[in-house]
Amino acid sequence: MAAMLARRALKSVRYSDSITRSRSLSTISAARQSESDGQPSSTSFTFDKPEEQPVYVKAKNARRMDEAATSVTMPTSFMTGSIVGKRFYRKVTTREADDGNGWTVMLDYRTLKTPSKRPLKLRSLALAKAIAAEWEYQQKDGIRPFTMPLMKLACTALERVPLTRSKTIANLVDKMNQDLVFYRAPDDNDLTSEIHNRQVEKIDPLLKWVESEFGFKPKVYSSIFGGKQDDGLLKAVEDLLKKSNDYELAAIDALSAAAHSLVIAIGIFRGKLQIEDAIELTRLEEDSQVDKWGLVEGGHDIDIADLKVQISSATVFLGLSQTN
Repeated sequence: MAAMLARRALKSVRYSDSITRSRSLSTISAARQSESDGQPSSTSFTFDKPEEQPVYVKAKNARRMDEAATSVTMPTSFMTGSIVGKRFYRKVTTREADDGNGWTVMLDYRTLKTPSKRPLKLRSLALAKAIAAEWEYQQKDGIRPFTMPLMKLACTALERVPLTRSKTIANLVDKMNQDLVFYRAPDDNDLTSEIHNRQVEKIDPLLKWVESEFGFKPKVYSSIFGGKQDDGLLKAVEDLLKKSNDYELAAIDALSAAAHSLVIAIGIFRGKLQIEDAIELTRLEEDSQVDKWGLVEGGHDIDIADLKVQISSATVFLGLSQTN
């Protein structure tokens, strides 16, 4: 009789355990199905754009802290979008990277990652604090990447430059033949003579510096399509770019694009030019036209503001990345 009761009790335990496992598997299956349908759990943060993958995090008291619970990955649209989602964090801090090599930014208790899921490991504490400030001043109604130029430059330095370094350098050197500072307006025309004089006054000292720095005299052209610089000068500039690190190359590339001049970018990189100098040289011709014909509101003023942001942010990024 006792043996029979024992066998019945054992069967009851096995049956109960089977039910428990079945329910657990059903719960897991439902959760996976919910994720596959694009329905995030109640403990996830998502961005407004439906095509982006949601960012999943666990509650603070979760026992198992896996990667999803300890990090936040930015969507790919962060590099191009205007607003990528609502602010989902309260506090922004910085801390030393786990391996002691660099600094990271923390959104609450989660480590910030780039769109390709790489840790945002920064070269200096100063740069980490500056990027943390960009995140700190985001509004509750949305995260606006266009107000975070340092963060975008950091993502470029960590993600794009390592993969496209040789191509980036080749493009920069190739465009140097059409560099802005090599163009010289005609001096025998009433419409361009004033611009010519300004170029001689402001740009010629920079060209002399290029000659002393690289050992080759730059050529100036009257054609807006440029010409062909000495191969020795191009090779010297290429060698300089090859010696730059990823952060430096990202900044030089950004400066060159904003100023339409690799020479101006290198001038900032080597400490020859300051932010105000670069802006003045970039806008030399247009400012001459503004002085003569007047400023167009909603056009010139917006262009000036945009240029100041691009030149300033890339220069600051360059300086902060070189600070210990």
